[in-house]
Amino acid sequence: MPDEKSSTASSKGHRIGALAVLPVFFKLDGKRVVLAGGGEPSLWKAELLSAAGAHVEVFSESFADGFRELASSPPGGRVDLRARRWTPGDLNSAAMAVGAFSDDEEAAQFASAARAAGVPVNVVDRPAFCDFQFGAIVNRSPLVVGVSTDGAAPVFGQAIRSLIEGLLPESFKLWAEAARGLRGEGDRLGDTIEKKKRFWQRFTDLALRNADRGPAPAELAELMGEASDEAARHPVVIIEIGPHGAEALTLGVIRVLRGADDIFFDEDVPASVTEFARREARRHPVSAGQAVADEMVSAAARGSRLVRIWLGANEGSDEAAVLRAAGVPVVVVAPGHVP
Repeated sequence: MPDEKSSTASSKGHRIGALAVLPVFFKLDGKRVVLAGGGEPSLWKAELLSAAGAHVEVFSESFADGFRELASSPPGGRVDLRARRWTPGDLNSAAMAVGAFSDDEEAAQFASAARAAGVPVNVVDRPAFCDFQFGAIVNRSPLVVGVSTDGAAPVFGQAIRSLIEGLLPESFKLWAEAARGLRGEGDRLGDTIEKKKRFWQRFTDLALRNADRGPAPAELAELMGEASDEAARHPVVIIEIGPHGAEALTLGVIRVLRGADDIFFDEDVPASVTEFARREARRHPVSAGQAVADEMVSAAARGSRLVRIWLGANEGSDEAAVLRAAGVPVVVVAPGHVP
């Protein structure tokens, strides 16, 4: 568990806690990647890199079964087998370097040569020589999820990947493909940044409600034809999380948090709850006795989507009364309820 100090700091408005690694997604389509080693670990890396569109050059004096089949029928980018040991010159102009070696001396030489050439390097199962790591992958491309334990427990990372795979239906691939196609529609999705954001929120709500299938063309056409009613006030969603914290949140509540523009929350609400919100959402810690109802009324008048998080039941009944008196609709969500 995180220590009390770091958890408290995060709950007071920090958008993210400390990271062991920075998760990034590297575009490799058409780029050259050097892979040193012809054993079984290299075979999977070659297939993975090819699937990402890379031109993979594999250097080894011998190759495990499967390499020649992969080279003749790669899943994406070309795979070329070079039947010799790698040299430092091979790393020039490469976008990435990956090596699999049986001893630390050659691993160190490879990592040093890659860095001298300005190429990010990974050495399989040797974190000390790595600039980056391959995480466990959930593939719903173009929706891709990566899981990392910073090299501490790969088997644990694989277990987490399996858990996420069970939660993400295959149909999300179809929704992600549809989203990629819609990106080029420009002002048809809204003529302001705010309206475009509302469109994507409606798109996401539709996808989550219909996770058992892909989108129908008529549904996408209807979404694009909807005029977003920016004049209407969105209801303030009040979430009572109770004593169980994040464990009590339903998928529906998490969806509400993900769609919020402003989140007002008691200072002692666990950071694990507010972390479900988007990074760009504005966070407003509320101290004991602080009056925030008028501030929420003003935010609602601007068209903001508001969430108020209480720890206990009926704690903010006075706030709700002020909001309703100002004409702002209020929805109260108790633990276990799906809004």
